Order: sequence, then C-alpha cells, then structure tokens
Amino acid sequence: MAIENTQQYDGIYHVLGGVISPMDGVGPSDLHIDSLVERVKESDIDEVILALGSTMEGDTTNFYISRKLAPYKVRLSVLARGISVGDELEYTDEVTLGRSIVSRTPFER
Repeated sequence: MAIENTQQYDGIYHVLGGVISPMDGVGPSDLHIDSLVERVKESDIDEVILALGSTMEGDTTNFYISRKLAPYKVRLSVLARGISVGDELEYTDEVTLGRSIVSRTPFER
C-alpha cells in the first residue's frame, strides 16, 4: 500500500511474502521467489524493482533474486537509499550517508 499511495508506480506487483532470514528459519523455498522467476521467464517483463527493506535480510534476498533472474533479459533495480527528506545530516549514520554519496543524483536547476 505504501508504494501504491505514492501514485508513482503503474505496474504489476509480486509479493514475496517476506525476506530470507536464516536466523528466523526463513529460506528461499519459504518465499514466492520461484513464482517470480516463472513470471519473468514467461512474460514480457522489462524491469523488476526490488522493493525490500534496507536490512541484511533484504539485501540477502535482493542478491538471491538477482542470481535467480540473471539468465533472463530483465533490468533489475532497487529503491533509492539514503537520507530521508527532513533528516539532519549530523544525525545520519555513516552507512546511510555513504550510500547517499555513492547514489547521489544530479541537481536539477
């Protein structure tokens, strides 16, 4: 619903049902990853946007999915990560600040 509420995305969704989390006993077979691979394989999908949380589990799941989709001609992207609107720079952690610098965007005049 969060993505839908932005009114910035007009595409098809695929709900995985969670993220890979060995500590919680959740593996790839517990999620709907194979059905995502089948959709990409059988459809004319140009891009898959990986919209998972920026956690170790989210990153692990993104990496796993990217490996599963590697044989197919589909563009993969992840949601931008960085400093939130309204946040103060001095209170931003180093990892978030580093990702913000690496993923910076051109300033529009």
